[in-house]
Amino acid sequence: MADCDADPAILDWARRYTQSPQRFEAEMREVMPRLIYVQQIAARHGVAGEFALLPWVESHYRPVPGSKGNPAGMWQIMPVTANALGMRVDKNYDGRLDVPAATDAIMALLRRYHDDLGDWRMADYAFNAGEFAVRKLIDQHGMPAAEPVIPRMPVKRITREHLTKLLAISCVVREPGRFKVNLPLLPAEQRLVSVDIDKSMPIAQAADHAGMSVDELKDLNAGFRNGYIDKRAASYLLMPRSHAEQFRNALQVGDGDTVASADTNKPQLPLLAQSGDGPSAMTDDPALASGAKTHTVKSGDTLWIIARRYSLNIDQLKRWNHLQGVKLRLGQVLKVSAPG
Repeated sequence: MADCDADPAILDWARRYTQSPQRFEAEMREVMPRLIYVQQIAARHGVAGEFALLPWVESHYRPVPGSKGNPAGMWQIMPVTANALGMRVDKNYDGRLDVPAATDAIMALLRRYHDDLGDWRMADYAFNAGEFAVRKLIDQHGMPAAEPVIPRMPVKRITREHLTKLLAISCVVREPGRFKVNLPLLPAEQRLVSVDIDKSMPIAQAADHAGMSVDELKDLNAGFRNGYIDKRAASYLLMPRSHAEQFRNALQVGDGDTVASADTNKPQLPLLAQSGDGPSAMTDDPALASGAKTHTVKSGDTLWIIARRYSLNIDQLKRWNHLQGVKLRLGQVLKVSAPG
């Protein structure tokens, strides 16, 4: 696409972005893993490389949660667009915040826009203003000439500015020295990879497997909205390459844990014991009546999660509660302190 000197507005925005070189470099370091990941998907779809920088314009690559009726995710996808793209959006999972799924869908969409409209500038206009509106403009005014680079078409200011901003950040990346900034390098181990999962699990458990903080893993996998990774919604997790091998190894070894779940919308993994083994089955233990500290099992609990919460190990929990296996029941009362 166009270079830095193609339009004064492009240079103006490029200088705004780099007004504070130190801040710009810090922002670039923060977003670089996502940027490189998006660039790889863009290349796979044959999309102009500048569009790897589109989330900078939209959200600075942040997983923006969308309130009802509003755009969401780093691509700022509207609910109607998500529906047209076949994305699942509900209280438990929002595909617009799923970086791999949303990025692949958007790159396929941009590729189609270009194939249909024949101009990457029009593809950007269609992304911002809608394909129907851009087709109508082209029908009325014809395809824009190569110059001016920012087409003089009767579009909203925000649509024209959207293209200008995209070309401006591309200009900075193309000629960083011109703006007295240095672009960070991304070490191979910090590159993001998509890791397949073969079962659903609490995101806290996945973070422990990967050796990551819960917040860091949540930020990269913001599509899962309730602290639970539902394999039926997405059968992968995004994480830095340096953590992927640890995560895979942990899955292979297994922690012997099973997930307690009462939500029929979640996959039925090794579940709570069924009817006939109700919550009262464990409540007649005299140790519970003696004032021992207890925990009542709720949806999503596992022995691993409970042990971690009370700084215990699973063997202690099993021994104190006379558990032979790892199945839990909703409402089950467990001792979480040593018998008195």
